[in-house]
This record gives sequence, C-alpha cells and structure tokens, in this order.
Amino acid sequence: MFIYSVRASTLRFVAVLILCVVGLGILLGMTGADATFASVDGREINYGGIRENDERIAFIEQFGLKVNPEAKTEETLSLPENFDRVINGYNEIQKRQGLDLSKYKNKRVTHFAYEVTNYSFDGVVYVNLYVYRGKVIACDISSLSKDGFILPLTEIDAKNLKA
Repeated sequence: MFIYSVRASTLRFVAVLILCVVGLGILLGMTGADATFASVDGREINYGGIRENDERIAFIEQFGLKVNPEAKTEETLSLPENFDRVINGYNEIQKRQGLDLSKYKNKRVTHFAYEVTNYSFDGVVYVNLYVYRGKVIACDISSLSKDGFILPLTEIDAKNLKA
C-alpha cells in the first residue's frame, strides 16, 4: 500500500506554476510569436512586428538596402483561394526565404512598394512588402525594366549595393 500526503503549500506552488505556463502561452499568442525567422549572413531576421512606416523601413534596412521613406505604393488586396501559375511561382520565391503565402489564402493583405536608392542596376528597383496583421508574409526586391529581376530579400548580393 502506498500513501502520499500533499501539503497546501505544494498545491499552491503547482497552481502558480500552471498559471504561469498558461499566462506565458497567452502572452506569446498575443505578441505574434508565430513570426517567421530567417537567417541572413548568420543573423536572424524577424518578419513580425511591422505595423508602422518606420518599422517597415527598419525591416528593409536589415538587408543593407536604403529606400525613399515614402512608399510609392500602398494598397490593400485579397489573396485568392486558388493560386494561379504566376502566384505559385512568386510563392516559390518566398519559400526560399522561409515564407509561404498559401497560409494566407482569402486574407486581405497590404502591399507596400519602396524605391531602392542604393542598388546598382540600370532601371528603377523596388522593395515589395506584403503585410498581414503586422507580419511580413512576402517580400522581394525587383525591377520592372526590360532586363528586370525579382529576388527574395535574403538573397541580395552585397556586390550590388552602393556605398
């Protein structure tokens, strides 16, 4: 036969411990702990907590880019339920940097485009950010010129950055 006694102080300790764990879970859920991270040159990039213009600019500058502080484009759009070939191709670019647009089907997102001022290329270069509830869910650097390109921000070649 096994007899075990529990003191009231032990019960209080367990109750406080459970409350702390539940509170931590709630806190992490509210602060965007689902933010995606990626590693660039050995440093972590946090895609969450991007709500204001200065936060978007700071996010872009993590990649060594300088942009005009005013967004050239700010528009709200809905991602479709079914991705076509073009959106699937763009999503493949996003997956290379740890992002995935398929989680945001039927969601309204905001697109911001900033003109880059320190990238060596013949033509206008933009950084595009797609933000959902303060989290960057897609981002790229691109040019729409004749010899244009599109790359994930995590794959910017430092040789193309002007001093």
